[in-house]
Amino acid sequence: MKLLADPSPPHLAVTAYGDDHVVVNGHTLRRSLLLLPDRIDELWGPVDYASLTQEHFVRLVTLTCDVLLLGTGIKQRFPPPALLRPLIEAGRAIEVMTTPAACRTYNILVAEGRLVAAALIIETSSTP
Repeated sequence: MKLLADPSPPHLAVTAYGDDHVVVNGHTLRRSLLLLPDRIDELWGPVDYASLTQEHFVRLVTLTCDVLLLGTGIKQRFPPPALLRPLIEAGRAIEVMTTPAACRTYNILVAEGRLVAAALIIETSSTP
């Protein structure tokens, strides 16, 4: 689904997405990533939701942002508290939703000038 007509907004934005990819400012990404208004971390994520570890959340604790989103793939799945422990101990909240919903929410918040980070899990359509 294409989201933005302008492929070059002043910040990084999701311009399209599908079940197995996200397009950021016209650049197609096919693996999980961490998206911020000024950068993409293509090394952040797990290969699928089942591969999430506590270490993935340790990285999220260090981010400077007002809103932290977690896109869990094509299905909304809530990570167990044991995985979220680094965020819980740091007093950080995380909004959990599907990756498409996280893409849309990220775009709205970044367009409002909010400091937002989106940890997006990209899975192939064959991933359970």
